[in-house]
Amino acid sequence: MSKRPFKVLGIQQIAIGGPDKLKLQKLWVDLFGLEVTGTFRSERENVDEDICALGTGPLKVEVDLMQPLDPEKKPAVHATPLNHVGLWVDDLPQAVAWLTAQGVRFAPGGIRRGGAGFDICFVHPKGNDEFPVGGEGVLIELVQAPPEVVRAFASLAATPA
Repeated sequence: MSKRPFKVLGIQQIAIGGPDKLKLQKLWVDLFGLEVTGTFRSERENVDEDICALGTGPLKVEVDLMQPLDPEKKPAVHATPLNHVGLWVDDLPQAVAWLTAQGVRFAPGGIRRGGAGFDICFVHPKGNDEFPVGGEGVLIELVQAPPEVVRAFASLAATPA
């Protein structure tokens, strides 16, 4: 296997789905105290979500509370309560090229702009014959880290324990 030409820096987000995001808000916003920083609504992705923040600055983690616009349509963002995990990467195009060469299956759509404004793509939850490596049941979002996030993680790595 060739040397990995990118770094996974840390958790960018977790996305939690349910039939009613008001119930999700009760726990995550009202009781845990996360701040709602935005919303995202997409007919194509069948989602109505609140974008929340855990922590501050470049190392904050996004927590998306999602419900379907239509529970009968796909994608069914509520069918898997832990919808997906997002990982910051320092070089998304290199990550996708290298991972593809290693047999990783990506979900349709390729690299595109995500709801939070970053370039993203998804590792498919299941491998197939052509690309046998998948998320083993977990949808994984790879997110291009902006320069301030790359610097923040680099400074953490440089700090002695």
